[in-house]
Amino acid sequence: MPKAIGLITANYSTKFPSPLTDSRPAASLPFLGRYRLVDFALSNMVNCGIRTVGMVMPYNYRSLIDHVGSGREWELTRKTGGLFILPGSAFGTSRTGSRFLLRDLIHNKVFLERDSADLVVLSTANWVYSMDYNKLFEAHLASGADITVLTQAAKDKDVDVAGFEVVDGRVKGIKHGVVFGDTAFLDCFVMGREKLLEILDWFAATDYLDLFEALAGEYERVNVQTFDYEGYAAPVFNKDTYFKANMDMLDTKITHELFSERPVRTKNHDNQPGKYQPGCKVANSRVSGSSVIYGTVTNSVLGRGVTVEKGAVVNNAIIMQGCTIKSGAVIENAIIDRNNLVPEGTELRGAPNAILVKEKGQA
Repeated sequence: MPKAIGLITANYSTKFPSPLTDSRPAASLPFLGRYRLVDFALSNMVNCGIRTVGMVMPYNYRSLIDHVGSGREWELTRKTGGLFILPGSAFGTSRTGSRFLLRDLIHNKVFLERDSADLVVLSTANWVYSMDYNKLFEAHLASGADITVLTQAAKDKDVDVAGFEVVDGRVKGIKHGVVFGDTAFLDCFVMGREKLLEILDWFAATDYLDLFEALAGEYERVNVQTFDYEGYAAPVFNKDTYFKANMDMLDTKITHELFSERPVRTKNHDNQPGKYQPGCKVANSRVSGSSVIYGTVTNSVLGRGVTVEKGAVVNNAIIMQGCTIKSGAVIENAIIDRNNLVPEGTELRGAPNAILVKEKGQA
């Protein structure tokens, strides 16, 4: 396979902000108790042999830097190549769904110019899937396309997911929002490095646009083709899709697909296993290390260092790192951000179609 480098845009905005993303970018949202969303994008790249990855950072980058560090867990601490932290626009991309802002790519042309790779794969960190990108590279080279975009038939209506208008496998337009059966963009594509540099020169005067918005009148000149991904893929753009993607992980078929064939790497935490105390009741849940369960936990995802005291009930909920659920408290249909203490007898209840979110507590 030809040499490839990776570029992850982690500074995009969301249409529907929530307390979950008030102090962190979407890329560093905790996932399944022990991961962050960015882990999937990074792991997909390094698992196919990529050893040079640039990451365009948001303005609120602290949690993301804390997580990825020098890239050691992804084998990106290297003398040649490695992880490159790149500056991004202060306000990320537009709220219309654009996630590959030309301005970010143009400002970081030096990252592309200093490498000799044939291909560059660009991705965001807002999709959960595990894929061998070598299959994408093979399809791209075999087709002779200028750009090959990763797509999947939309399973639901989603105003945040971009969709393509496709004729005979070739992209003719892009739209913001998809409905069931549309060709959904998984926010990942591959193209020649030299071709990308050429296109960036074309649109230098319109750097406020997304790459695919800028190409709107050029799809006859630029050959953009699709590659359909048939595995599990979940978009994460708001609290509802974030909650759904985490709850999907309670299905063992999905977790087997995501984690069995290729490792999903993450920051190392040397902590003890979770502890289940006598009398506790735990069913259909994912409990992370250092958590201690005395009460009842069902259909839920618990992060590291969570304590559920005797008599407390957690059902259909996400409890993030460092939370304590005191005796008699009830949490249902909710997301409890990290470092929260839920007092005795407190009830925090949302509804299946209206998930309650409790913002971060004080560390």
